Amino acid sequence: MRVDASSYADLAQRVIGWAKEASSRYVCVANVHMVMESFDDPEFRAVVNGADLVTPDGKPLVWGLKALGISDASQVRGADLVLATVKAAQEAEIPLALYGGTPESLTDFTRFLEHSFPGINVVCQISPPFRPISQEEDEKYISELVASGARIVFVGIGCPKQENWMANHKEKLPMVMLGVGAAFDFHSGRIKQAPRWMQRAGLEWLFRLSQDPQRLWKRYAKHNPRFIWFFLLQLLGIKLEKRLSDPST
Repeated sequence: MRVDASSYADLAQRVIGWAKEASSRYVCVANVHMVMESFDDPEFRAVVNGADLVTPDGKPLVWGLKALGISDASQVRGADLVLATVKAAQEAEIPLALYGGTPESLTDFTRFLEHSFPGINVVCQISPPFRPISQEEDEKYISELVASGARIVFVGIGCPKQENWMANHKEKLPMVMLGVGAAFDFHSGRIKQAPRWMQRAGLEWLFRLSQDPQRLWKRYAKHNPRFIWFFLLQLLGIKLEKRLSDPST
């Protein structure tokens, strides 16, 4: 699965540039869960690899990029990317939309944005039902988003649902779509974020597991050990290939 080395400032400026052009783009924010979902599902892998940018949200992905020789790779967390993008949108006067969550969480998140970024323009809030939506409902939401004039939409309906939604709506929406997972609830205070030291140490998954063990333990037990194993195989394979092609190494 493709992962791009980027930074908050670089990515935010790219998003603003696309937004000013009313360009239909989507950005995936990748972690171990997304990598393993793409490993298991070729169709989903095509969705992620078809994104305009794939950022390394999870610290293990940053370590992986560095091990593969990308020394300047840095973490671009979804929750922090939201803030960097909103700040850039505030300065550029770009209108925003929100898609996902509950009506209450969207209201709280909008209040947070308006308090933290005075003058920010959130022009559309859509809380779709927690079930597959009908074509009629989808067309209604598309019409609302287009009519709002938003040029950036934060999509928070979870992986892999949000990535599939963004890919299916490319060219239907004249805006940049960013899949940001639980960022609405993080910034509205509904879900606690891991302390910075745990984020830097790559232990954010452990903090989230402690907050929601019933929902997350199966995901981590299934994906984390396999990610380590398959990445080591990939790394060893690359080193072996290099050694065979250049015996002097």
